[in-house]
Amino acid sequence: MSNDAIVCLRDVTIAHAQHPVVEHVSFEISKGEFVYLLGKTGSGKTSLLRAIYADLPLLSGTGEVAGYALQNLRRQDQPFLRRKLGIVFQDFQLFHDRTVADNLLFVMKATGWRDRVHMKTRLNEVLMQVGLLSTINKMPHQLSGGEQQRVAIARALINDPYLLLADEPTGNLDPAVASDILDLFVRIHQGGTAILMATHNHSFLKRFPARVLLCENHTIRDIPREHIIRKINE
Repeated sequence: MSNDAIVCLRDVTIAHAQHPVVEHVSFEISKGEFVYLLGKTGSGKTSLLRAIYADLPLLSGTGEVAGYALQNLRRQDQPFLRRKLGIVFQDFQLFHDRTVADNLLFVMKATGWRDRVHMKTRLNEVLMQVGLLSTINKMPHQLSGGEQQRVAIARALINDPYLLLADEPTGNLDPAVASDILDLFVRIHQGGTAILMATHNHSFLKRFPARVLLCENHTIRDIPREHIIRKINE
């Protein structure tokens, strides 16, 4: 693993229920890098993200994420790895019976925050970062879909992660809101956070060009972004 790599996979096979999903995968993601993860539904994008945050095992090969070896990661060490990562899902996964503040405070308490003053300061910081400080006392149902996803992004940023994993974060949003969410991810990236974003929205590559990993034929490989853009324009 190179000194500036946050993810390093070598000849990895990822399995779901002992059935290989992707095989012989090798790549690195550097600190502060922005990477799109493209592929059809069922091609293995979500399985790769789950393997990176140690929710799916490596059937073979070696992987290192944020200094943790995936192949020998003990269950009690999984929370420590995940504190170095932020995870954003397509369906937001907010607690609908809690306010925005309480959704974020739940994550803080679960990851070891104890000082109430520091917790309040960090809560305000991340909500300000996503442009939602005014929603701090609202319930999720009082927010639009785009606002709910911004809360989910704020939650993922709580522990100042090295890497933000986003699994189709704009899949439930209309195009204009999706574009705004991409702009937010770009600003987070420009602040130094690495991002791996699984998406079906190929137009993002035209709006913000970046490295592309393609899930296809049971493996994952780098592909020139110009190839994807050319296919969009055809």
